[in-house]
Amino acid sequence: MIGIDRIETFLVDLPTIRPHVLAMTTLHRQTLCLVRIHYADGITGVGEATTIGGLAYGDESPEGVKLAIDTYFAPILLAVDATRPAAAMAAVARHVVGNHFAKCAVETALIDAMGKRAGLPVSELLGGRVRETVPVLWTLASGDTSRDIAEAEAMLAERRHDTFKLKIGKRALADDVAHVAAIKRALGDAASVRVDVNMAWDEPTARRGIAMLADAGCDLVEQPINRHDRAGMARLAARAAIPIMADESLHGPEDAYDFAVRAAADVFAVKIEQSGGLFAAKRVQAIADAAGVALYGGTMLEAGVGTIASAHVFSTFPKLAFGTELFGPLLLTEEILEEPLDYGDFALRVPTGPGLGIALDEDRLAFFRRDAASRPAISLPSKEKA
Repeated sequence: MIGIDRIETFLVDLPTIRPHVLAMTTLHRQTLCLVRIHYADGITGVGEATTIGGLAYGDESPEGVKLAIDTYFAPILLAVDATRPAAAMAAVARHVVGNHFAKCAVETALIDAMGKRAGLPVSELLGGRVRETVPVLWTLASGDTSRDIAEAEAMLAERRHDTFKLKIGKRALADDVAHVAAIKRALGDAASVRVDVNMAWDEPTARRGIAMLADAGCDLVEQPINRHDRAGMARLAARAAIPIMADESLHGPEDAYDFAVRAAADVFAVKIEQSGGLFAAKRVQAIADAAGVALYGGTMLEAGVGTIASAHVFSTFPKLAFGTELFGPLLLTEEILEEPLDYGDFALRVPTGPGLGIALDEDRLAFFRRDAASRPAISLPSKEKA
């Protein structure tokens, strides 16, 4: 047994390249809770917990995750064999209810360390990858039609993204559909256009909106109504001319099973944090595959650590019909990794190095940590992103 020397958690605040408009909030920065588990043999595993808009999206926040790990997780992990991630997380589960985001960050750090010790990528510890890259869409969330069209056209020209998701639900239904239709007309067959309503509609509005969006050329509607209304989601999925995807509703395998039984969604958005960890996300995938539900790799707009942990998981999915939205690092003005993630040809390349296959930029972390005693008077040089 190799003991843990210490468990370190800290918050990092990073600005976004533009306001990111969702139905429930607008992001101007993203806050990460990073977890580092330091072992006595010199191995360090890293994990990330990031939420959307603090508590605006769900019931965990980066600040709450840090407190939970420091107070409740750390004593458990220090008392068990943390070189065995499954056993360590089972011990955590016996004493900690819920807290899926915190559990995901800790489990990621445990598996990252295991991969480094074994000399294997995380994907191989999860059963083995079936693809070297995962397709990545881009979210157009400025709310301005002309700006969104220009942004999408630039992404297509750079061969960075050819699938686009639009955040709608804040405006009147007719205005939202007109916004989507104008973007689809401008992009034509060169791109797929989808929408995320973030639960902003009631069921009657959703019925009308989905029909109008289908006529506009939209390919997918994500979480149109409240996360708790599974009967309503089933009715919409049964009638809709285009696929309906569950997102906020899915908090792990139990939710996935209930959705599958109810036929309440055509597509599952799998998120490692929302699922409760990497292995839980794999169980969601298995349920979807057994039930004939299509899969989509979701994001909580994580930075490099959480994004690449997700990529390792999604690279093992036998089917990934609707791609992923692992663009979180590209939404941030600052890079926290020594080497930026490899985006290109409409996809993200999954690293082949041991563990997550990434390394943190310690100077940048020291600069952007919320608990930094003082910050340098000069700005750090920017890193070019792919």
